[in-house]
Amino acid sequence: MRIVRSRVARAITAVLAVGMIASACTSEREKEGSGDGAKDTFVFGAPGDPSSLDPALASDGETFRVTRQAFEALLEHESGGSKLVGGLAETWESNAEGTVWTFNLRKGVKFHDGEAFNAAAVCANYDHWFNWAGTYQSSAVSYYWQTVMGGFAKNEDKEAPEANYKSCTAKDENTAVIEVKKPSANLPGGFSLNALAIHSPKAIAEYKNQAATAKGDAITYPEYSQKAGTVAGTGPYRIKNWNKGNKEVTLERFDDYWGDKAKVKNIVIRTIDTEEGRRQALQAGDIDGYDLVAPADVKTLENEGFVVPTRGVFNLFYVGMSQGAEPALKKKEVRQAIAHAVDRENLVATQLPEGGKVATQFMPDTIAGYSDQVKQYPFDTAKAKDLLKQAGEEKLKIEFCYPTEVTRPYMPAPQDLFELMKADLEKAGITVTPKPMKWAPDYLDATEAGSCALHMLGWTGDFNDGFNFIGTWFAEYDKQWGFKDKELFEAVNAGSTLTGDERTEAYKKANEAIMEYLPGLPVSSSPPAIAFGKNVNPPKVSPLTQENFAEVSFK
Repeated sequence: MRIVRSRVARAITAVLAVGMIASACTSEREKEGSGDGAKDTFVFGAPGDPSSLDPALASDGETFRVTRQAFEALLEHESGGSKLVGGLAETWESNAEGTVWTFNLRKGVKFHDGEAFNAAAVCANYDHWFNWAGTYQSSAVSYYWQTVMGGFAKNEDKEAPEANYKSCTAKDENTAVIEVKKPSANLPGGFSLNALAIHSPKAIAEYKNQAATAKGDAITYPEYSQKAGTVAGTGPYRIKNWNKGNKEVTLERFDDYWGDKAKVKNIVIRTIDTEEGRRQALQAGDIDGYDLVAPADVKTLENEGFVVPTRGVFNLFYVGMSQGAEPALKKKEVRQAIAHAVDRENLVATQLPEGGKVATQFMPDTIAGYSDQVKQYPFDTAKAKDLLKQAGEEKLKIEFCYPTEVTRPYMPAPQDLFELMKADLEKAGITVTPKPMKWAPDYLDATEAGSCALHMLGWTGDFNDGFNFIGTWFAEYDKQWGFKDKELFEAVNAGSTLTGDERTEAYKKANEAIMEYLPGLPVSSSPPAIAFGKNVNPPKVSPLTQENFAEVSFK
């Protein structure tokens, strides 16, 4: 997220940043008007950099903010909501067991490179992911494939899960059939993930000549994913340029798009990693909108005439504990001590937007399966000290990683949140060693690899099912947490083959088991705000943070 510095220093930096942004974007602004004087470029301030232009290689929201404008999946969510609707598939159905999924595809769809979309293209994508090898099998690279479809045709990574994907068949030109070995709570929701969006087979053929590589926890992504020109989806925009020096991605309208054409010709998504910098850039007219408005800025912007809608609560912020990185965390008393040491009520009251809540479990209370019977860990410094003494860890020293150069929907001010938690832990007698890391790719790769003893992360739901939260982390062994507990894994997976009330009850039991084991500390859930200029007709805002910029227009 952002580099450690005081509030005063951050404010000064933000002012300088806005000045640089204003001068840097002057030439671009001169090009924004069309011949009739109408504005044709929408500039959006993002809190962090994307990690890749290939969504299949990503697991972070800033990448998907960009790629979602250019790539489409078989299924999508209704605009502004969480209901599944047709995407590249007009309709879909499964057999009674949930192992055979049939997709009736849209006709007349073209990829950005002119290739035709059809069932063979769908299968080319799914088979491409299934046959990934080498570093592509790292969970830091193929996170969503492994989460939804398991492992690969040939698992080289011994820790990769067993493959659940079985096959994809082009029954005819407009009918694709995807088979899995066993039913999963991740389906059909997983078919809506932007990470499983469909690419042009011609582009995939070019991708195969390049490889991701790894050195320790550091991942080097393939060249094609780091610059525009090769990736080709079917979305309303195509990616024109990624200027890493200016920290901005430019997209242009795809006029052969199958659906409603985008209202604005160009989109520029520019990284401004401080809340102050984004707000001031909007006020100065240098950008037309931005995400993750600081709670204190909402009323100010509204009073000035800006549009500041608030999304529904659909996220979770947590402190992760990696037992692989710190042996002391294998002791339950130590994990409990950390939980009791953190004053979550204070974090919510001072750092989160209105409507934020202390989390008691690893899903928000807006999701079916939330339980009011979980074990509680109220703030209690004295109890934390006593638990550390019981564990023989009165002099515990622990590394705490936190991200810089980004803010997230669940984590509006990472440095401030870290500093408050660090102070709480030190009051309980725990010596904290701070480790700031750049969000993408350093921090994401390190936390995914389980290299950080303590770390701050969160989750905005991909689709409306409890398994998308608890199953994401605790359905099986995960390096991020570094523990193996068969009974807990079974409890989390118990709802996968159930439906309706039975699935909901299974999720409740799973939440109770998770909080009894306490693999980490759920901190909060909150409703993130997004802001738009006075002259902007904004898109419908999404609880999943899946805004479609093709809906944007200017007044």
